Amino acid sequence: MIKGSHMVVPRIHQDPQAYILQNNDGRIVFVIPYLDKFSLIGTTDVEHKADPRDAKIDDAEVDYLVDVVNQHFTHQIKREDVVWSYSGVRPLCDDESDSPQAMTRDYTIELEQQGSQAPLVSIFGGKLTTYRKLAESAMRKLEPFFDKMGQPWTANGILPGGDFSCGRDDLAASIKQRYPWLSNETAQRFVDTYGTCTHQLMKGCTSEVDMGRQFADGVYQAELNYLIQHEFVQHVEDALWRRTKLGLYLTAEQSDAIGQYIEQQRVSVQSLPLSEAS
Repeated sequence: MIKGSHMVVPRIHQDPQAYILQNNDGRIVFVIPYLDKFSLIGTTDVEHKADPRDAKIDDAEVDYLVDVVNQHFTHQIKREDVVWSYSGVRPLCDDESDSPQAMTRDYTIELEQQGSQAPLVSIFGGKLTTYRKLAESAMRKLEPFFDKMGQPWTANGILPGGDFSCGRDDLAASIKQRYPWLSNETAQRFVDTYGTCTHQLMKGCTSEVDMGRQFADGVYQAELNYLIQHEFVQHVEDALWRRTKLGLYLTAEQSDAIGQYIEQQRVSVQSLPLSEAS
C-alpha cells in the first residue's frame, strides 16, 4: 500500500505550462498551474500501513515537496504556504523492489472461472492515469463470456458536458450572453466544471433571483441543487472538494452554511416516501 500526497500553494509562476522537476533521489515532482490562482505540487511515494481512509500528508512529505520546489524555482515556498493537500493510497504489486518508488505501476489482471460459475476478474495495481486502458483490458478478459460484447469505444467517447466544438472561452462567452447576470468569473467556472451541463444547472433560471440563495460570490443554491440531484452530493465535502474545489475560496462560515443546506436537503429527501424521493 503506497501513499501519494499532493499539496496546493498560491501560484508559483505565471507561465501556462506545467513543470516536471527531476529530484536527486531519481523521482520526479510536478508543478502544475491549478485553478488560475494556485499551483499543484506532487507527488510523494511512501509506504502506508494504516487504514487507507485515514491517509493524509505528513510533515516529512510537505518538507520533501517544499525542498524539491525550492531547488528549482526562484520563487521560494515554505510549509505555511500550503492552503490544501490531499492524499491517496494505491495498492501496487510487490515486485520485491528496494523502495516504494521503484515498484512497478503496471497492473495485473487475473480471471478465474470454475465450471458454470460466473467469471471473476481481479485487478492488481494500476493507476488513475491509465484507468480507461485498464478497463478495456478487463473487458477483453471477459469477452469470451459475452458473445454480444461491443468493441472499445471510450477513446473517442464524449464525457458529460463535453459536447461542444468551440473552445472553453467561447462557450463561457455564450453562457454569459444567455445568462447575463452571471459574472465573467462565474460563467468561466461553470464551463470549466460542468461544460454544456451548465445549461441543465441553469434550467428555469431567467434572472439571478431564480438562482436562489447566494452562499458566496458566484455560489448559488441552483448549483448546489444540481450537484445534489445529478452529481450524488450528500455531504459538504462532496460539494466543495470532490465535485468542485470551491473550498479553496470560501470562508469557514460560508462552508458551514453550505453544509447545513446540503444536510437539510438530504434529510428532507430521506423523509419522503420512496416513490416521491426517486
